[in-house]
Amino acid sequence: MSALTVARERLAAARRLLGLRRLRLFELHGPLPGATVIEDLVHRSTWFYNPHKERCRVRATPRSALEAAAGEQAVLVVERGGARRPAAERWWRHETGAAIEVCEATTWLLRFESGEDAAAAARALAVLESLGRGLLCNPNAQDHAIAAAAEIPLPWIATVGEGE
Repeated sequence: MSALTVARERLAAARRLLGLRRLRLFELHGPLPGATVIEDLVHRSTWFYNPHKERCRVRATPRSALEAAAGEQAVLVVERGGARRPAAERWWRHETGAAIEVCEATTWLLRFESGEDAAAAARALAVLESLGRGLLCNPNAQDHAIAAAAEIPLPWIATVGEGE
């Protein structure tokens, strides 16, 4: 059963939810080459994504375009204390000789019917509070942040901390 199906069937805040997509978000920090080289390196590695079942888009600046529909809300979910990806960092150092930090989180893109207060509905769906409220973030082990999908900050993962 998909998260969209669960949300629509069981959560009042999802009554007007039209779409729910999950993306893996990676952020690379440190001495990085240009966007074209980053793209080539990421596409050659399986540490970042599986090219047989996933797509990858490199966003090098905050103004880089996102694949987000107008009005979509983004909910970032970060494993508390578990965002770093040491294996990917080791792979990068082996390939480039540079030491960088690689962080990963999940981003949910929520699209609602016209007329819905999308930001409020996203807030209501973000954090699991009970069987009938929340879905995307377990507050016992994860932190979250919400932004309009067209305005996702860069960096974003590093800005999310406990108590968000």
